[in-house]
Amino acid sequence: MACNFKPPPECPVFEPSREEFADPFAFINKIRPIAEKSGICKVRPPPDWQPPFACDVDRLHFTPRIQRLNDATSFKKIWVLYYCVLTSPSFPVCLSPSRFFPPCQLVADEGGFDTVCQDRRWTKIAMKMGFAPGKAVGSHLRGHYERILYPYHLFQTGSSLLCVQKPMLAQNTSDKEYKSHDLVQRQNALAGDSCPPSRRAKRMKMEPEGPELNFTQPNLRRRMGSFVAKPEPGEGMTLWISFAASKENDSFVDLYVCLICGSGSDEDRLLLCDGCDDSYHTFCLIPPLHDVPKGDWRCPKCLSQECGKPQDAFGFEQAQRDYSLRAFGEMADSFKSDYFNMPVHMVPTELVEKEFWRLVSTIEEDVTVEYGADIASKEFGSGFPIKNGRFKVGPGDEKYLNCGWNLNNMAMMTPSVLTHVTADICGMTLPWLYVGMCFSSFCWHIEDHWSYSINYLHWGEPKTWYGAPGFAAVQLEAVMKRLAPELFESQPDLLHQLVTIMNPNTLMEHGVPIYRTNQCAGEFVITFPRAYHSGFNQGFNFAEAVNFCTLDWMPLGRQCVDHYRLLNRYCVFSHDEMVCNMATKADCLDVVLASAVHKDMAVMIREERELREKVRKMGVVQCEQAEYDLLQDDERQCLKCRTTCYLSALTCPCRSGLQVCLHHALDLCSCPISSYTLRYRFTLDDLYPMMNAVKQRAESYDGWACRVTEVLEAKLDKKRSVAMFRSLLEESESNLFPDNDLLRHLRLITQDAEKCCSVAQQLLNGKRQTRFRSGGGKSQNQLTVEEMRSFVRQLYNLPCSLPQAPLLKELLNRIEDFQQHSEKVLNEEVSVDSVPEIQGLLDISFQFDVSLPELPLLRERLEQARWLQAVRQAEEGADTSSSGRGLSLDVMRKLIDQGVGLSPHPVLEKAMACLQELLTISELWEDKARALLKDRPPHTLEELSSAVREVEGIPAYLPNGLILLDTVNKAKEWLQEAEALQQGGRMPVLDLLTEMVQRGRAIPIQLDPLERLEGLVNEVQAWKELAAKTFLMKNSPYTLLEVLCPRCEVGGASLKRKAKKAKESPLHGKKKAAKLESLSDVDKALSESKDSASAMATLGEVRLKELESLSTLRAANESKLLPAADCSDVKVCVCQKPPMGAMLQCELCRDAFHSVCVRGPAEAKPAHAWLCPLCQRSEKPPLEKILPLLASLQRIRVRVPEGDALRYLIERTVSWQRRARQVSTRWGDPDVQYLTPAAAVSPSQEWSRSSAAQTVFYTEQRCIPLQGLSAELEELMVEGLLLQVSLPETQQLYRVLLNGMTSPTGNGHGNTSPREPGDKSKLLNSQGKNKDERKVKHRVEWEGMPAGARERLLKPRRKKARMSREKRCERRPASASPTGLSDLSQSDDSEEDMIVCPAERCLQPEGDEVFWVQCDGSCNQWFHMACVGVSAELAEKEDYVCVSCAIKDARPRK
Repeated sequence: MACNFKPPPECPVFEPSREEFADPFAFINKIRPIAEKSGICKVRPPPDWQPPFACDVDRLHFTPRIQRLNDATSFKKIWVLYYCVLTSPSFPVCLSPSRFFPPCQLVADEGGFDTVCQDRRWTKIAMKMGFAPGKAVGSHLRGHYERILYPYHLFQTGSSLLCVQKPMLAQNTSDKEYKSHDLVQRQNALAGDSCPPSRRAKRMKMEPEGPELNFTQPNLRRRMGSFVAKPEPGEGMTLWISFAASKENDSFVDLYVCLICGSGSDEDRLLLCDGCDDSYHTFCLIPPLHDVPKGDWRCPKCLSQECGKPQDAFGFEQAQRDYSLRAFGEMADSFKSDYFNMPVHMVPTELVEKEFWRLVSTIEEDVTVEYGADIASKEFGSGFPIKNGRFKVGPGDEKYLNCGWNLNNMAMMTPSVLTHVTADICGMTLPWLYVGMCFSSFCWHIEDHWSYSINYLHWGEPKTWYGAPGFAAVQLEAVMKRLAPELFESQPDLLHQLVTIMNPNTLMEHGVPIYRTNQCAGEFVITFPRAYHSGFNQGFNFAEAVNFCTLDWMPLGRQCVDHYRLLNRYCVFSHDEMVCNMATKADCLDVVLASAVHKDMAVMIREERELREKVRKMGVVQCEQAEYDLLQDDERQCLKCRTTCYLSALTCPCRSGLQVCLHHALDLCSCPISSYTLRYRFTLDDLYPMMNAVKQRAESYDGWACRVTEVLEAKLDKKRSVAMFRSLLEESESNLFPDNDLLRHLRLITQDAEKCCSVAQQLLNGKRQTRFRSGGGKSQNQLTVEEMRSFVRQLYNLPCSLPQAPLLKELLNRIEDFQQHSEKVLNEEVSVDSVPEIQGLLDISFQFDVSLPELPLLRERLEQARWLQAVRQAEEGADTSSSGRGLSLDVMRKLIDQGVGLSPHPVLEKAMACLQELLTISELWEDKARALLKDRPPHTLEELSSAVREVEGIPAYLPNGLILLDTVNKAKEWLQEAEALQQGGRMPVLDLLTEMVQRGRAIPIQLDPLERLEGLVNEVQAWKELAAKTFLMKNSPYTLLEVLCPRCEVGGASLKRKAKKAKESPLHGKKKAAKLESLSDVDKALSESKDSASAMATLGEVRLKELESLSTLRAANESKLLPAADCSDVKVCVCQKPPMGAMLQCELCRDAFHSVCVRGPAEAKPAHAWLCPLCQRSEKPPLEKILPLLASLQRIRVRVPEGDALRYLIERTVSWQRRARQVSTRWGDPDVQYLTPAAAVSPSQEWSRSSAAQTVFYTEQRCIPLQGLSAELEELMVEGLLLQVSLPETQQLYRVLLNGMTSPTGNGHGNTSPREPGDKSKLLNSQGKNKDERKVKHRVEWEGMPAGARERLLKPRRKKARMSREKRCERRPASASPTGLSDLSQSDDSEEDMIVCPAERCLQPEGDEVFWVQCDGSCNQWFHMACVGVSAELAEKEDYVCVSCAIKDARPRK
């Protein structure tokens, strides 16, 4: 049983709030209806309730009790009494020790062993014991009885000792302490100590001169981790034997003879008793022993003496050692950690519990623990703080001094009737302390006088409790008496001695309700009246307990006194004395307590009157009054039942100081009863006024209680309304009646009635009318129809009348009619026509706020019909849909999922089977179609076409099937297009070919022409990469088409705006030109062109647009670069800033660029025309490198826009090359003039004049002069520069135009000679001769100049930038110019024209005004502003230093 121990259910656990915890008795009275059903309960205080530990630990010394665990169980006690003396095997028929008692009793009833054997009654006894009749059952029973029980019978009756003959031995007759032998120790003894030779030899070697014998018993033994103290050698264990030899020649050996047979033979079978040292043969014993027992052995005489001792040997003996709290704790922790081989805090409580019951149930293992129980708190101090105690509490802990949960206060508080007990009862009115260790236990018991008890665990490990409710006390006692009858025969009050424990599982198996709990530190455990409880400690802990009694205990208290009288058990206090003490204080009693006292006192007076009348009739005539309340309790106990006498007693002169209660008048002595004296405390006349005083105190409450009882017990028409119950409750509240059972019952009935009214009204109103529509079902508090029937019966069974009862009965009838109609509908076949009828029933059910079992069935039937309707609607909708291919997979799955959740029905199963079959086929072909589309390599068109024909035969909507069909159609269309493309005479366009390849790749079907088309596309892409590598520069921002095509956009965003404004020109008025405004338009036009001719025409239009745009751009750039007084508004270069410093001019767009912005790290080629980054678009490969590209493209036979552009570029190049050669052949004709008539001067002078007229800045390179250049040559040069091909004719034409063309006679147009700077006279003469011609030319140019350029020049004339007077005064003396330019400011205009600009490349500006600036460096020379790139504003604001002075001034700094 120990291994299979099952913990009983847990007892109630309460966690009161701070308000509930404030009054302990009110809280206990509140939880009593629940807690008393389990006998025990646990209370957890609020978390902030933590009283200090006030016990004086240093002063606390105690002597614990020694507890041998298996000695506490009832079966072990029976075993010790009966069976430890039996060394033969146990009775195989009756295995339970408790079953040994019936055969002994039956044999004794039949006349004894000899009589039963003579009359052959063993079969009769076996049948009485419950054995089935069989062959030789009586013989087997006799054999077992004779072998096991008959020796015990002889031992018990003393017959086995009749033949013992003690030799005349002189022994020391001093008493020897008896120590019970240990079976386990005997079984585990060493072989050397148990074998006959060694045991016998030890006794034989004893010398006569040494009479002192020391038994070799261990001093200290340790078993299962526990220590059990044994007497030290020599302390009560020294055996003195003196030999009185009658003859000197008597040997020492002759004295050891068997006391039964008197013979000393067979020494190897001769046993010596370890108690008295007598000798016995093993074969002389009854029963005989086959082997020498191991360990200690006691003779029958010693066993008889031991068993004849008083029965209190079963109790717990006191230890010999005195412990302090610290020493006991160290011992307890050491024991537990050693026993379980782990730290104490890690041992699970479940493990300790199972091990405890295993040890209690075992007989072989002997574990001993110690328990510091029943330590008086009055001597060492309570664990709770008390007033005027040794422990000084802090200000925050003063609240615990008067707290009701302080066990020092609870027993003596006003609600406890023990306050009327005058004496201090230790353990009952004064707390007891308990110091426990692991396995230390408290046995099954009930509290004294069946009172309440409360236990608080101050600290330490948990305490495990087991309890049985008070109503099961008689049942528990009966079970224990049935299981251990011999113990209760000898000790009827055994359960009151706290020495017997029994496994809770055993009690539960016999129907006793048992509950358990683990009490942790800081928790209370409360036991209720007559509730048996037991338990054990999980480890070292400290607890405190006390008793208390409430008014509901008083009837049980008087019943307990009567019970004690039957058991002859003494009382702790006199119950009658307590009642009389309360009656004398009737004015101060609580009304409820007064009522309880009145009832108890009425019983007490009636019983006392009857007893006094009885003894009077017996002949007792003498009486006298006695002050029993002044005597001690032991001085007034009944001689028979040990009851404390108070109201009366009988005494006799022959037995002074002794008395008996009136119940045992015949048990006092043998004297005549007439000699007895009745001693009384009160006369009956004294008791009645006391009872009346209490009655008057309780009358108000009793009247209310009578009316409440009358109302509660009313029947049928006499029932009162709920209002009457409420008025009684209000009366109890106004009169402050205590919260007792009657009031709680009244309150409970009233609450039940009000709840029933509310529920009945709710059922009548039918509030939950939308529960089905909102998806609800049965609510949590909804009644079933059967519950409603029971509820209606409950309404009629209530002690009060409710107006809703008849209405609810009528509602119940309507519900029953609804159930009958629903059952009829459910028995019919499922059809769509039944939907309205079912829906109507469901609508009716909304009026009933009850749980109807037909509703789920009706809903299921409705769902079935609606599902069939949904299937039909889905089929019809699929047929009428645009696809017209049937149900989709999702719809079929949804319908099947909906159908699976429905209850089975033949119609539904048939429809489900059809849907499932169609879904299976559809999913199969859907997966197959998906696999056909995803398979690699793809399938052929014929295979997929065959699959499509299969899919089209399935009446379902298959997405992948449709995709497969669409794929097959697309493949067919693509093959037709590919075939048409191959059969057509035109070359395919790359875009069309690429688009077909992309569409073909997207079709998951094996297409034979696709590979060939992909090869063509790859060849074209490779050709384009080769062409791009040939033409494009590194990191070029242009595409190949941009480079090869003529430009549609020239000059950036500004030129675009100018081109839009010039739409009035004839070229921009064409509609086709308006469509070719960007490269995308050209690309689109080339891609859409049907043949190469149309593509060439398109590119020709773009060429004209390019020439037109470039012409406009060149004119605009030339105009903005004309000389002006202020050039700060001119934006040039890629940075769009004014010209400054050294500049570069593009030969194609004629725009100016800062040298620092566009000049690369490599030097410019002097023999080539310089082009800006916008005009230099490609590498311009030679023609010989381009022609193979066109030939390779023609072999591919695919048209691409880049190929058309390349072809047009080659044709344009060849055409331009032919024109250039024609012009070159005409250079030798003397009549041909390529320059204008005004160019009749030397080339250098003409270039200087034209440059000066065109630019207002200094340029690093020479540009082709445009003045006097014919339009044919200019157009030829421009187009040659536009070509993205490198030609020798282009460089030749550039050099000719740059240096000037000469006549065939060689008049010096092509030769130039550098001008000597110092030849001032030649320069002045040359300028003087051509002065008039320059003026005429300037006037002509002025008239032909654009309006914007003339406005810039129409500014106030100024000849130079003014300097401050101080600076001029400082610089005038230092002027060392050989040309006298320092006085130029005072010369006339004519003189200004004669000055020479010292710039390295003077632009020689001409016109009515020339702007000069003087160097502020050391040279003081004057420069043209246009030659040095300085504006008028800049010259006025800042100093100008020429290049020579800047270099000269910087040298010293280095």
